[in-house]
Amino acid sequence: METIQSMFKHLHWANQRILATLQKSEENKKGNQLFSHILHAENVWLTRLNGTDSSHLSIWDEGNLETCVELVDQNNQNYTTFLSHLNNVKLDQIVSYKNSKGTEFQNTMRDILTHVALHGQYHRGQINQLLRMADSEPIDVDYITYRRIRD
Repeated sequence: METIQSMFKHLHWANQRILATLQKSEENKKGNQLFSHILHAENVWLTRLNGTDSSHLSIWDEGNLETCVELVDQNNQNYTTFLSHLNNVKLDQIVSYKNSKGTEFQNTMRDILTHVALHGQYHRGQINQLLRMADSEPIDVDYITYRRIRD
């Protein structure tokens, strides 16, 4: 449980750093869209973890940074609350959900939470690559950097 909580603190820290970097960089539509996707996917997965249908929720949009500002804080609050009610036993409970195509899957909460943390990191790497290609400075969002700052 401690590792999952640390991963989500890192996720929020990394999201804040990417957001700040995108806000001060020249407009990067693809980078903004990828960041928006991270945040919308976080919301979709939390909806599924809560046992609610997520089929009406979009995971891709135009990448409006104003919306991203709201989602960064909203997702952090929602995951913090969700994680505060979990324990190791609950982490191993099976969650049934349908993907955006209506296909049903089952995974443990632990696997879903791990996926959410890793999914965002994958796309933040893509955003950093786009920033570098646009002659902007990428931002370090590595987990070990986060731990060095926090410890």
